[in-house]
Amino acid sequence: MRPQDLEHLAVPSQPQLHPDGTRIAYVQAEVDTDEDRTFSAIHLWDGTRSRRFTHGPSDTTPRWSPDGRHLAFLRKGPEDGAVPQLVVMPADGGEAGRRTELPRGITELAWAPDSRHLVVVGAEWAGDLADLDDEERARRPRRITRLPYRGDGQGYLSDRHEHLWLIDRDGGQEAVRLTWGEHDESDPAFRSDGRRVLFLGDRGEVGELDPSVLPWEVDTDTLEVQAVGPPGMWNWIGEGPDGEVYLAGLREPWDWPGVNRLWRCAPDGEGFTLTDLTGHLDRDVLPGSPGVAPAGPQFVDGGFVTALDDRGRTGVVFLSLDAAGGEPEVLLSGPRCVTGFSVRHDRSAIAFTATDPATPGELGWWEGGRERTLTDLARAFRTEVDVRPTERFVFERAGVDLDVWATLPDRLDDAEPGTVPVLLSIHGGPTAQYGEYFHDEFQVHAGAGYLVVGTNPRGSSGRGTDWARAVVGAWSDPDSVDMLDLRAVVDATLERYPQADPDRVGVMGGSYGGYAVARIIARDHRFRSAVAERGLLQWESFSGTSDIGPYFDRMFLGAGLADGADVHHAASPIRLAGDVSTPTLVVHSEADWRCPIEQGEQLFVALKRAGVTTEMVRFPDEGHELSRSGSPRHRVERFEILLDWHRRFLRSAADGA
Repeated sequence: MRPQDLEHLAVPSQPQLHPDGTRIAYVQAEVDTDEDRTFSAIHLWDGTRSRRFTHGPSDTTPRWSPDGRHLAFLRKGPEDGAVPQLVVMPADGGEAGRRTELPRGITELAWAPDSRHLVVVGAEWAGDLADLDDEERARRPRRITRLPYRGDGQGYLSDRHEHLWLIDRDGGQEAVRLTWGEHDESDPAFRSDGRRVLFLGDRGEVGELDPSVLPWEVDTDTLEVQAVGPPGMWNWIGEGPDGEVYLAGLREPWDWPGVNRLWRCAPDGEGFTLTDLTGHLDRDVLPGSPGVAPAGPQFVDGGFVTALDDRGRTGVVFLSLDAAGGEPEVLLSGPRCVTGFSVRHDRSAIAFTATDPATPGELGWWEGGRERTLTDLARAFRTEVDVRPTERFVFERAGVDLDVWATLPDRLDDAEPGTVPVLLSIHGGPTAQYGEYFHDEFQVHAGAGYLVVGTNPRGSSGRGTDWARAVVGAWSDPDSVDMLDLRAVVDATLERYPQADPDRVGVMGGSYGGYAVARIIARDHRFRSAVAERGLLQWESFSGTSDIGPYFDRMFLGAGLADGADVHHAASPIRLAGDVSTPTLVVHSEADWRCPIEQGEQLFVALKRAGVTTEMVRFPDEGHELSRSGSPRHRVERFEILLDWHRRFLRSAADGA
């Protein structure tokens, strides 16, 4: 795979099964490098074939009405500055009518049980900003009074607020605003009575240094809002068939890093009782690597169906509501990652999207224990791209097994011993995982002749709570357990593949991966090339500049700056820069608010002062997610820059140096 081969990708996602139990609406995304955008439209599987159902260019979030007569979705127009708005069209096709005109657009939607109304999360300008033009808004100084005041990929949160609106399906009535205030709401879901809407939000009830939110409901007639559960690090809310509120997430934010669980929340006098339904599985019901959309469990007869991650795989299981702590019934499994699913209420069939290391994505169908693939998008991709094989192997370190994925370059079997350069790739998070999914990063570098390997060291997801929390409080030691795991992967790779060249090993990673790269090259000098991308590199400044900085140190270091900066300093790769000799490229995005660019700037200067061969590349108008969802041209240019850097330091005379 070459960098420009991104334009051949076509990836399905967000499957939605029609109430008739046969038709499937889903989003198909394609990269358009000429127009420098990702084109997305809704496609329809009608039981026989698949066809484009909407014209795009940016249609997402399809949702069938409960009566099956309409399809609602979000559409962003092609004009500059366009924002997503709610669109509704007949289920059998026809004219799509826009139903909202909110100035900052719509981010989420949900149907009412009567199929006549929807609730949306709509964003609008805060305060007097609504009355200004774009030029004046950009000119004005910002008065910041509360945290967080900006978010990666969202911009300045203080400029706008996201609230709930009740929308008439046919557009005959004006939108009714359901919530107000200097805060934001998310994750709306109607209760079965059609009158109350569940949602998540802090509404000023928790401290600004606490990432908790509360579950609420609003009465669409009286507009009365009341809490329906305790605060927690909640990421999903819904009503079960028993009428109770269900929540997915963590009971305490300081349980992160950890495993998102499903909880039943029932009133108990003046408080609430939480029942943990999935903690015994010790696996995440809201997988993030890759993500599952729509997220959260789906209630069916007798229980619920949910995604679960496990050692680099994401499957789908059924659990009974009557048997908390029971064993799950596995519905979808195998060496792959399910990225979305929609299930019949009687649990007899599932529409799903999935990916594996050789397949960017396909739409599939499960019924009666048997599967079939409904699309063949990978065939067209493979006619243009040489997809390199990926092998999974396991090795033991310090009494535990580590999973490794190795993507193999062309003609590896024919290579002489010690002639193939190796790239160790480190994922972000750290509570994320590599696994059985298509990874363009691995494919592009394997296409350039590298043996690319990645693992899930301790601190990753997919292996339960103890595995994820193994790094908490450990990073003051440069030889923390995750660093030792990562260094051992290189040894295991060299042992497994005799063709690998021990003198031409490079390392690269983004976010936590960038953090790990900056640490590992200070301790292990066998690396001949390094790329530290969008990393957390200096904990003290990160705590004040990152959108998650006010609490992230407490989660992973076990201490905040108020407890003293010794731990922060000890855990910062910047202090190790004088021990680095590996040529290191620092890559950062200028609109990254997760790991702000000052982090990369500090590493670049520290390496310069230490006499290390180093360069810095800055991407304008991009955030933390550049490598996954940045502009297509920047994604291609990023690949070219990384390949050029590794080529400069890992090539040999045999490669034409």
